[in-house]
Amino acid sequence: MEPFKLVRAQNNASAIAASNSKETKFIAGGTNIIDLMKLYVEKPKQLVDVTSLNLKQIETQPDGSVKIGALVKNSDLAYHPVIKQKYPFLSEALLSGASAQLRNMASVGGNLLQRTRCYYFYDTAFPCNKREPGSGCPAISGYNRIHAVLGTSDKCIATSPSDMCVPMAALGAMIQVEGPAGSRKIPFADFHRLPGDTPQIDTNLKQGELITAVILPSLPFAAKSHYLKVRDRASYEFALTSAAVALDISNGKINNSRIALGGVGTKPWRSFAAEKVLNGAAANTQTYRAAAEAAMAGAKPHKYNAFKVELAKRTIVRALETVGGMV
Repeated sequence: MEPFKLVRAQNNASAIAASNSKETKFIAGGTNIIDLMKLYVEKPKQLVDVTSLNLKQIETQPDGSVKIGALVKNSDLAYHPVIKQKYPFLSEALLSGASAQLRNMASVGGNLLQRTRCYYFYDTAFPCNKREPGSGCPAISGYNRIHAVLGTSDKCIATSPSDMCVPMAALGAMIQVEGPAGSRKIPFADFHRLPGDTPQIDTNLKQGELITAVILPSLPFAAKSHYLKVRDRASYEFALTSAAVALDISNGKINNSRIALGGVGTKPWRSFAAEKVLNGAAANTQTYRAAAEAAMAGAKPHKYNAFKVELAKRTIVRALETVGGMV
């Protein structure tokens, strides 16, 4: 770890003012950035501690949406009664991630910003376009079992690691930020970037912008939802595949649906193609299988991760059957 300066911000304005260069990073729980600093992947000259900011509330808004402060701990969010009642798949996703100790430290804002767990990204002995643009992506021709099959490019196939972000993508959440130019809201689908030719840029945040809240829309049928995670071991493991699904069913027909995938995309992956198959169709296993096929139609597997395509399809079907029943 290289030397750095620590600044403790007392309010949003001072935090934003202190983050005036690319060599400055915000820190809350520190469950990701500190690891990266120890490995010399991240080398900030200054850290701005935002843990004293007033961003720790979970509030139901007049329109039925739920506003979650960026400093809410993952464990507090997972066990909050409103989240468990209105968005059970978000609670399930949070509780499937990391360990209890990490969930007690990790913040919602930090979870949104956590970086890939690609082993080549973490090991500075290897080139990596995320660390050093133009240096190459050894994962493409190397050992790529954990890597993405959706949203990849010839510059990067690193997988988005977050569990929390998958149901948030399904919900179409909004991310509230403040920066030097004022406040704005970013639709969840526009927050994380595809790697394209610039895999070193993970999000569409601008310099100095601070995440202040995530707003979950009022979506009544999200109360009937499920997050299914498939992994190599039962705990403290990232997803090989995962699916967050919610269904609105009446009289055996799917009126509306939400599906997002984890473990297979370079960003949290909402599948509009799968939702299109589901909406208006009969709630049965045949429909669920058709939706799974549509979700993975654009997959581009590599040598060691081709199994993810079929595994993701089965994950989707199982998650849909859990919510909608098996017919």
